[in-house]
Amino acid sequence: MVATHTTRATVPPDAAGPRAGHPGRRGLSPRLPRLFPRLSPQAEGLLALLVTVAIWAAFALSARALSASSLLPADAALLRFGVPLVVLFPALWRRRRRIAAVRPGAAAKIICGAGVPFFLAAMHGGALTSAAFVGSIVPGMVPLFVSAIMIRRGHGVPRGTQTAGLALIAAGVAALVWRYVVPVDTDVLAGSGILLVASGLWALYTVGLREVDLDPVGSIGLLCLPSFAVIAILVLTGVLPTGIAHAAGSDIALFLVVQGLGVGLCAGLLYAFAIRRLGAERSSVVGSLSPVAVVLLAVPLLGETPTLAVLVGVPLITAGVVLANRRPRPEVPADA
Repeated sequence: MVATHTTRATVPPDAAGPRAGHPGRRGLSPRLPRLFPRLSPQAEGLLALLVTVAIWAAFALSARALSASSLLPADAALLRFGVPLVVLFPALWRRRRRIAAVRPGAAAKIICGAGVPFFLAAMHGGALTSAAFVGSIVPGMVPLFVSAIMIRRGHGVPRGTQTAGLALIAAGVAALVWRYVVPVDTDVLAGSGILLVASGLWALYTVGLREVDLDPVGSIGLLCLPSFAVIAILVLTGVLPTGIAHAAGSDIALFLVVQGLGVGLCAGLLYAFAIRRLGAERSSVVGSLSPVAVVLLAVPLLGETPTLAVLVGVPLITAGVVLANRRPRPEVPADA
């Protein structure tokens, strides 16, 4: 997902915790391990961030590719939430008391915002639209939804370039869907609406992350454990169909790597590492290239041809996210 944040108009950027949409600094030790000793800390952070952007793009591509695979949405969800639990089980066991101590309200925001409801909405919306829509609408609209939540909480309204950024995001999404309004394409419009719901849920997850005192590993556990339990119950009771027993091995391997290891495990940890190396603002600007990466990768991997709406809408959304992530300059007293 594209990194976004809200500032004084919403929540103080650093006091609030991690950037919108991604686990951030909270809970990380001051000294980070060197991933690549021969590289500078800045180069390490940039490399980690580029890998994270690729994973976010892969999420959007997999949401579209799921409709053509032998797996069903429930199967992909089992891999998405189950694999991190298996890999991180020892670390999560050591954090079990801190995870259990999270307030129910904050936990509900995280579990609903990035758990089963978000995952199924993103997958279903992607099946009805395109990878470009998933990669643009879901992360792109998060700043608008987060701003709305924070305004409702009395944190004020965005200022300066942030207002312009939010306007560009709205214009970009409008450019994406406009050609499907006249004549009406019910599938694409329905899919776009579902993706907007997914984006709103992710914004709720963003707000929830700021309310918990967990490191990235603990946040992953808080999200994945109840989400895996819910999806398993839905599958076992027949509410959601499953085809994983008869699915192609290549499809299982693909979603295990992309959704389970990539999105479920690596993205959160690598993004947190990148923030510590580069700073949140620089990380968020580079992270805003995710929609562009989705469009470029969808051409060779999924055979999608960018339409005029995509060529107009995606750059607008990307520029809007960059502006929405800029911190307003501190006000200087008149007598300074």
